[in-house]
Amino acid sequence: MAVTTIQTNNKLITFTREINREFVRNNLFSPYMGEGLDAIIRIRQDHKGGGEQINIPLVTKLAGQGKAVGVLAGAEERIDNYGMRVWVDWWRHAVVTTKAENFKDSADIFGEAKPLLQDRGKEIQRDELIYALMALPSESAPANLGTDEGQRVNGILWENSTSAQRNAWLADNVDRVLFGNTLAAHFSTTAIASVGSALSVVSGGQKLSATVVQMLKRRAELCSPKIRPYKTRDGYEYYVLFAGTYAFRDAKLDTNIYNASLYARERENGGMDKNPIFQDGDLMYDGVIIRKVPEISTVTTNLWPVLSSAGSGRVEPLFLCGQQAAAFCFGQMAKPTFRKEDDYGFVTGTGIEMAYGVAKMFKKGTMYIPGTTTLNSSATGNTSGGGTGSLTQWGQVTGFVNAAADT
Repeated sequence: MAVTTIQTNNKLITFTREINREFVRNNLFSPYMGEGLDAIIRIRQDHKGGGEQINIPLVTKLAGQGKAVGVLAGAEERIDNYGMRVWVDWWRHAVVTTKAENFKDSADIFGEAKPLLQDRGKEIQRDELIYALMALPSESAPANLGTDEGQRVNGILWENSTSAQRNAWLADNVDRVLFGNTLAAHFSTTAIASVGSALSVVSGGQKLSATVVQMLKRRAELCSPKIRPYKTRDGYEYYVLFAGTYAFRDAKLDTNIYNASLYARERENGGMDKNPIFQDGDLMYDGVIIRKVPEISTVTTNLWPVLSSAGSGRVEPLFLCGQQAAAFCFGQMAKPTFRKEDDYGFVTGTGIEMAYGVAKMFKKGTMYIPGTTTLNSSATGNTSGGGTGSLTQWGQVTGFVNAAADT
């Protein structure tokens, strides 16, 4: 029997017109972004009409004792204030095709241009917010402002900072930094350690745990100027701790945090889909919302090798935030663009553009031990930070913990 076979060119090929796009995670910072003063990441649109900088005024609380029947004239208190500048730069991206390529297309690949560009814009903003939370405060314009690549992240990028710059940052922020689970890692009664030496003592046992969460919260409560809680409800204060995948994994396995979720956390009836033990999502411990941002782990591995090889293993940063920890300042919100040089309609180009700057908020000025006139750094025998030129994180405590990668 002679069986007829189909020659290769005559075989049926079925093409699906549905496009499978790579997954792009929604910005996990979004619930904590807003235009109000109580937002962790403040969105500002004050200069959409133009301008390269925006000034954000900061004012500390009054601390004077005042007078009873004594003479008040001449004993008034000065309002401590500072204007923090944020520089704005552009971000643009585009894709292009020709009528010839569209003619061959079986799935309208170019039709995905707009959502792909939108996804890329979300990724860029999310990652740059992480860079900003890790950057060292600076009153100078970003190093690459206005260049071909631009730089929307304000401050000195951690990956570009020198050891001297990191040490100066630590001296200025000695009361709002935590290495591992002990303050002794970075300061004592006689000296402030270097960042390198502080990182070197973060041991494998110093993972994100209930102890670390509580210490980070106490740093926020006791530092000067104080970090305003994200929200206050029924006399209780709440902060938000942003952690990478590996650090979050360790927090979820911590016995105290696990038991708090298992026995004490409020939950709805409805089975496993409502149970925090079985479902992914935020953790809550001692008034701190622990939110996983997986890209913190990715950035640590790719950009911050000084952390990947610190201490007795890999180290990840943590960002415990209160109100006004960072600012997103827009000169122009994202809008679509189209290529004009179309070669008589043969070339099609679709793009996106926006102008913004993202910065960790900070204040310049003296930093005293609460209730005293002693500089924080001077109390440790160090005079390099805490003075009139110190740049102090306004709404954030930075932590570093051991966070080993999966093997």
